[in-house]
Amino acid sequence: MEENYITNQKNVAKTDFQKVANKVALVTIIGNVALSILKLMAGIIAHSSAMISDAIHSASDVFSTFVVIIGIKLASKEPDKEHPYGHERLECVAAIILAMVLFITGIGIGFDALKNILHGNYSELQMPGMLALVAAIVSIAAKEGMYWYTRFYAKKIDSSALMADAWHHRSDAFSSIGALIGIAGARLGFPVMDSIASLVIFVFIAKAAFDIFKDAIDKMVDHSCDEETEQQICDCVMKNENVLGIDLLQTRIFGNKIYVDVEIQADGSHSLQEAHDIAEAVHDEIERNFPKVKHIMVHVNPAKTEETK
Repeated sequence: MEENYITNQKNVAKTDFQKVANKVALVTIIGNVALSILKLMAGIIAHSSAMISDAIHSASDVFSTFVVIIGIKLASKEPDKEHPYGHERLECVAAIILAMVLFITGIGIGFDALKNILHGNYSELQMPGMLALVAAIVSIAAKEGMYWYTRFYAKKIDSSALMADAWHHRSDAFSSIGALIGIAGARLGFPVMDSIASLVIFVFIAKAAFDIFKDAIDKMVDHSCDEETEQQICDCVMKNENVLGIDLLQTRIFGNKIYVDVEIQADGSHSLQEAHDIAEAVHDEIERNFPKVKHIMVHVNPAKTEETK
């Protein structure tokens, strides 16, 4: 009965995970399409290369969100014969693809900006119009709002791909700040500031891409949990009065899930059935208290006594 309850709870959590991710993705796709069109039109009409670069960045957000949706859907698939441990790491793959797209987008923006700066003849650069300045302010507010909205739900469902998408929004907000400063500087009589702003945008984009890539790689190479989580698991195991000690505790992060291997000490006089029941109780207690734990292996060792030492 208890095992069925835990299984049902996990199925409900998986359904909620997909629903939340799809809802967030839909909201951000609509927002990014609208922003991309607004910034592109403002950049063309107001003659601002920084705003056009920012529009391209926002357009890349639409593509990245589709990558997130696909990654989360694949990661939520049930284990099969070829993938008995599940597909959670596919979400990390989605985050890596997103980081690469982000970095390539930034390289294109940075290259064009650097070319304009090194060109030297700044008098040929057009002064951006007021419309570009207004578009930058609107973009900062909208993208910062998208960041906090996506970040909230990414933490709620513990999605690395969704969190990567949140940071994509934040990098876009930073890039719009750079665009705002550059456009304002250009309007004050320094046309090159518009191109310098585009170069600053590239730096922010590259930093965000690196952070996303590093987090995804950590989750793909069986990185252990933090010390606090491992200590909480130890405390949970030791609450069982039949557990006399812990010989080994190993954890590894698999996508957004945790795998646990633990060796416990129990009275050596217990029968095989009694030892099995103790291990089962420890297993169920960990699963009940740590929803992110997907797989637990409990091994029972006979506790060392004065006679066995």
